[in-house]
Amino acid sequence: MAVKSHPAQIGTIAADGVRRITEIYVNGAWAASSGKEVVEVVNPSNGKVIATVPAGTQADVDRAAGAARSAFASWSQSDVKKRAEILRAISEGINARGEEIAAAAASDIGTPVKTGRYMHVKLPASTFANMADNIEKFQFETRDGALAIVREPVGVVGCITPWNYPLHQISAKIAPAIAAGCTVVVKPSEVAPLSAYILAEIIDAAGLPAGVFNMISGLGPVVGEAIASHKDVDMVSFTGSVRAGTRVAALAAPDVKRVTLELGGKSPNVVLDDVDDLPKVVTAAISNAFLNSGQTCSALTRLIVPREKLLEVEELARSAAEAQALGDPALDETALGPVVSEVQYKRVMGYIKRGVDEGAKLVTGGLDRPAGFKDGYFVAPTVFSSVAPDSTIAQEEIFGPVLVVIPYDTEEEAIEIANGTQYGLSGGVWSKDPARAERVARRLRTGQVKINGGAFNPIAPFGGYKHSGIGRELGPLGLDEYLETKALTY
Repeated sequence: MAVKSHPAQIGTIAADGVRRITEIYVNGAWAASSGKEVVEVVNPSNGKVIATVPAGTQADVDRAAGAARSAFASWSQSDVKKRAEILRAISEGINARGEEIAAAAASDIGTPVKTGRYMHVKLPASTFANMADNIEKFQFETRDGALAIVREPVGVVGCITPWNYPLHQISAKIAPAIAAGCTVVVKPSEVAPLSAYILAEIIDAAGLPAGVFNMISGLGPVVGEAIASHKDVDMVSFTGSVRAGTRVAALAAPDVKRVTLELGGKSPNVVLDDVDDLPKVVTAAISNAFLNSGQTCSALTRLIVPREKLLEVEELARSAAEAQALGDPALDETALGPVVSEVQYKRVMGYIKRGVDEGAKLVTGGLDRPAGFKDGYFVAPTVFSSVAPDSTIAQEEIFGPVLVVIPYDTEEEAIEIANGTQYGLSGGVWSKDPARAERVARRLRTGQVKINGGAFNPIAPFGGYKHSGIGRELGPLGLDEYLETKALTY
């Protein structure tokens, strides 16, 4: 597929080396924002500004929402085969520009390119392709005698997305929305917008009709709130913090908009007492907890272990954490890059200090800057042990490379600890007996559970219980979120 380009993403690099992105994408075209302010994009490896993007305005959102509303009339009635064709073209475009996307994620998030090639390229590309498959099989209308049930697109969808997996999170929202026949207004994270601009180029080249996809860069309190409260937006899909998610829901409430929320987690990883390969389990636990520098909402950040195995787990965790290759995210050998920003660095350091102050045992890592890293927002891989289940670091989402190890005495206590937070996004259970592992997994109040290291499944429904959110993304259930149900009686 031939991919068009435009000056906003690949041109206008100033003498100071900063890329000046000057446009938003509205109604099938690149256009200047109505505002003059910009948002600086910082490379977390060195703290330097690498790009600027427009700080969008209420007027920009008005234009985008109006374009989406106008386009909905025809797109909602479009042929399913045509939608699937465009979704596959977008998937192909993402794969074609994979190295560019992975490099963008390394520079504005700090994700190592080796991780980025999967999480920021392969996964979003597969999401678009999977949605094409889904709508070709989906029954948009069923008939039973005098009753017909019709599934119709919700309307205009506002998509407000986070910085940790920016292209994946955008794709998880707009792929099913477009597949369902909805039109979208997207606000990418101001912290990590570069891959979103590449995606907009890909979509521009894929033949999507004008107004179906619109993208406004900018700040959450301005662009995000304008989208959530806009009269032309019928549904809001948001991923981020609980605080921001409840704000979005409140803004959407006066218009009774449909809202889906994915709000993070403090997920348990339960090791049962019959596990016979503890080194394998602990190594996997460290890899999971520290993926993307621990900036993963579904990371299994609470390792719940039998008390009699605690000392062995500590030594295994120390070894595995200290083996993480911390370094330049642009290099293939790097396993762990920096956290995304100075704000996030200070947040993570604050939690580490709180853990020490509350008396948890610091196994490795801590407050000292890793050796050899005087610049950037690098955090030493950190493991706490003998952590009290009700302590701050066991209850609150840290969003950094910090694992807490919590001992238990009985299986029932392990389940109680696992369910003992406000979150319920993901979880894990390890046992020599698969039936026992599944029995415990079914008692966890969480949206997903990995049994004995089960892999992430990109078509499994993703979402949480309790404060982890409302609704599901990915796979057939992800498509369902963007459809209304109509009954025709005869």
